[in-house]
Amino acid sequence: MSTSPKSIAIGADHGGFELKTGLIAHLSKAGYDVDDVGTSSREAVDYPVYARAVAEAVSSGAADVGIMIDGAGIGSCMVANKVPNVRAALAYDLSSARNSREHNNANLLTLGAGLIGAGLAEQIVDVWLATECTEARHLNRVAMFADPVHNQKPEESTALHLSDQDIDRVVDRLHQILGPMAVGEPAGPCVGDSPEAARQFVRLGATGLTSVAPAEKPGNIPGDLARYIDHTLLKPDATEEQVRVLCDEAREYNFRSVCINPTWVPLAAKLLRGCDVLTCTVVGFPLGANESAVKAMEARRAIRGGAREIDMVINIGALKSGDDELVLSDIRAVVEACRDGNAVCKVILETALLTDAEKRRASELARTARANFVKTSTGFSTGGATVGDVALMAEVVSGAGMEVKASGGIKSFTDAKAMIEAGATRLGASASIGIVQEAKSTSMSA
Repeated sequence: MSTSPKSIAIGADHGGFELKTGLIAHLSKAGYDVDDVGTSSREAVDYPVYARAVAEAVSSGAADVGIMIDGAGIGSCMVANKVPNVRAALAYDLSSARNSREHNNANLLTLGAGLIGAGLAEQIVDVWLATECTEARHLNRVAMFADPVHNQKPEESTALHLSDQDIDRVVDRLHQILGPMAVGEPAGPCVGDSPEAARQFVRLGATGLTSVAPAEKPGNIPGDLARYIDHTLLKPDATEEQVRVLCDEAREYNFRSVCINPTWVPLAAKLLRGCDVLTCTVVGFPLGANESAVKAMEARRAIRGGAREIDMVINIGALKSGDDELVLSDIRAVVEACRDGNAVCKVILETALLTDAEKRRASELARTARANFVKTSTGFSTGGATVGDVALMAEVVSGAGMEVKASGGIKSFTDAKAMIEAGATRLGASASIGIVQEAKSTSMSA
């Protein structure tokens, strides 16, 4: 029975970007399902990021095989082989490509763009994909590649053997992520209370997360509501003095971040240094119609200036035109810039301009691009956040460890509470102080 691959994850660093682009066209024409994990431009990036992304797609089963391209192909091969169940091989001619499949059953191919040209690369890929490992002696040897745990009997391999020291280290790590947890009724952090912790668990391998917060969780919000809020000032006529006041307010109330236009990022980052308030800015704002490369460059510059969170606007016209490929590459370009800079990426859908089907598609594309958040609105269009939109977006993305930011038109504690109940874990508001003060007074009078 043929086991020829059908789906391929492909990635490259800046040195392999041009060769990757050509191979994607070649493979797509041949009928393969190709998932481009980046990079999306010739701007300098770190090859391990993309080698690991390709390897993880193969390891998880999201792709049958993977192809990764850097300058020489050696470093990417080393990175990929650190990922469980990945057998990466560097090929530089047809013989090495054929051998890596026939004898070693390689499921990830690395290429050196500095060593081979486009024509030879296409031939290598074609031979590699067409070759299968079928001889029993080769398959038996490949089985020996596995870690010892994979050679155990099923009843042995399913048991998790941890020493007391191992358990202590796990508990210590959980305390670092979640902070102290009280003994007794489950009143500690949950997924909704600690979205950063949720992302940590997903990175560590969790495939599902369950909130154990009581059903009346929003009733517990008032004391911590400020940590849900991005204190926002995006008016085109905002002055330096107003930005300074915004940062002072954010420090006083301990908001999650200040969200300001890119020109004010260095100032805000300087003013907020040493406190828990993050610097957030916007990209492709407010129309989303910039070129993807411009959005990515804008994000990178903002991150270098001190931004820790990036709220980018999707290409709304492309989404409404049905060009999902363009929308995905647009989001992915900014996500990659954020990953390189260790920043959070929030994807603004501008829900007031979309049908429910389009909101769902946009959320799914953001999920595919591995963004951290989907966000409702810029606040500059025909409408803002609605409870229905937040619930729809949360339904699409929450299973991937992503979060929802509700923004636009949130003026009161009642609005904020409704958005959080619907699934929002972040709120964008310019009326932040009034919302928090109302929440505190509500709590005191309750």
